[in-house]
Amino acid sequence: MIYVETKFPFPENLLENAARAALAHESESPDSELSIILTDDARLHELNLNYLNVDAPTDVLSFPASETDPETGARYIGDILISIPRAQAQAEAAGHPLEAEVQLLVVHGVLHLLGHDHARAKEKARMWKAQAEILERLGLGERRRSHPRRSGCDHDRQRRPVRRHADIGLGHRCRRRR
Repeated sequence: MIYVETKFPFPENLLENAARAALAHESESPDSELSIILTDDARLHELNLNYLNVDAPTDVLSFPASETDPETGARYIGDILISIPRAQAQAEAAGHPLEAEVQLLVVHGVLHLLGHDHARAKEKARMWKAQAEILERLGLGERRRSHPRRSGCDHDRQRRPVRRHADIGLGHRCRRRR
């Protein structure tokens, strides 16, 4: 199941399709569960500061988990938080629709949940290759993860800590099941 929490109007089927495409590409069980939270710069800024010690907002943060739901037996792989205002600015700078940018960020976030990273050149090449293949399957072609303000992501500077969703005030049981 993919749980979606948003305070912005956004077609949830695009989020789910992007997440499922990334799971399928990585041969992850389609029964794996994750949460996608669409939020704002303030929330991403707070989490970026608290968990990565970066005093700035960012576009996407992933919080891996490796838990099994005792009721369903499904594996919960973690949470992805996306700043819609930041995604909108990046979409405008890249000249593509917000929907395409958010799908890119969902794919990027799922890859992080599944262990991909881009702190080193070899890891980055592997992650970018997987991301490009997934985006191609989604019909989004040659979109690349980039930031108009600098090359690389805010979280390139250090590895993401493993945090359980409960640690960041999230709990997938209270989300609407999809």
